[in-house]
Amino acid sequence: MKLKDLCVDERPREKMLSKGPGAMTNAELLAILIGSGTRKENVLEVANRLLARVDGKLSGIASMDPCEMTAMEGIGSVRYSSIAAALELGKRSCLEDPGIEKNPVCSPTAVFRMMLPVLKGLEYEEFWIILLNRANYVIHKEMVSRGGMTSTIMDTKLVVRKALDKRASGIIMVHNHPSGNPRPGKADITMTAAMKRAAATFDISLLDHIIVCDDSCFSFSDERVYMAGDGT
Repeated sequence: MKLKDLCVDERPREKMLSKGPGAMTNAELLAILIGSGTRKENVLEVANRLLARVDGKLSGIASMDPCEMTAMEGIGSVRYSSIAAALELGKRSCLEDPGIEKNPVCSPTAVFRMMLPVLKGLEYEEFWIILLNRANYVIHKEMVSRGGMTSTIMDTKLVVRKALDKRASGIIMVHNHPSGNPRPGKADITMTAAMKRAAATFDISLLDHIIVCDDSCFSFSDERVYMAGDGT
């Protein structure tokens, strides 16, 4: 079916203008980015074929190999660039530092929801810190290291320096496990203990270390993990 054969209200651009982006399906939003179809498929069919390649998951598109996507009929390098740019803008919007968040961080679930859009679907580990004031309002969040599929290294001095620069009174450590298993390894426990000791030297509290997977998380605080070298 050609796109012009659809009723006007169901064409992606027209639907966006009349009903807003919230009323759009993922395929319709992708269709707007792709722009046009091929001789065999309309743009919605191209978008649905792209989604089918990743089981309908936007996170799959975000982590899709550029060579694989550009090789798909109806995509190519120009359309790949539009899709990648839109996904990156969405990711960056989640990371913008608003100054102080309106609501205090009071649970590991809140941190999980905050960081999942950033860490979901990654095939490598990223290590983040969330800095808070005395009322547990977020004043800054930042990625401090990136590693391989099984580990990443954190510089405790760098993290403490950033906390001091922002005049933070609390730190939450966050990193992902691409394996899908949120349980901490020995290196995670040792790293947490080192960070807790380093922060305490400057009267800064390590409030939690949260390991994020796509559908679950592990909180050192909730699970009361005994950290190496720490007697709590």
